[in-house]
Amino acid sequence: MTSRGGGGAAAGGGVDAARQTELVDDCYNCRLETRVDALPPRERVVLTDHWRVAHAFDAALPGWLVMVPRRHVLALDELPEAALAEMGVLQGRLTAALRLVVGARKSYVMQFSEAPGFAHLHVHLVPRVPDPPDDRKGPGVLGWLGAGDDLRVPDDVQDSLAERLAAELA
Repeated sequence: MTSRGGGGAAAGGGVDAARQTELVDDCYNCRLETRVDALPPRERVVLTDHWRVAHAFDAALPGWLVMVPRRHVLALDELPEAALAEMGVLQGRLTAALRLVVGARKSYVMQFSEAPGFAHLHVHLVPRVPDPPDDRKGPGVLGWLGAGDDLRVPDDVQDSLAERLAAELA
């Protein structure tokens, strides 16, 4: 598993021709994949052969991560076994990094991929922070998603968190 900082294809050294043919033009995450080398740190916390991890762009909770397959798939059973295996290891490593960087006690894992324009499979990995309000525990954590500009984690904070998480994973 390679984090942002390394070289080669797994670390974002370029999108190969095979991956390009597996991308969809009208898909938000596929469009990001076509320019993965130019993405800010918040959009590439980790890059592996199978996964790109980003900070959720519309979350009010620092450390809300989204794991995105680097090819267009709509459901878990469309992923190769290697990607499925790596997903579990990556979730564990990211949870450990979230403990250190944002003080998470554990992480919540969710996958819906239902919003218009966001059918590309993506898995939410959400830090369970110490002492959240009762309405933000368990499924209530979704109340921190879809935040407006005044509440969402600012881009510079997302970038800083991404760099700290990547350093923990290196």
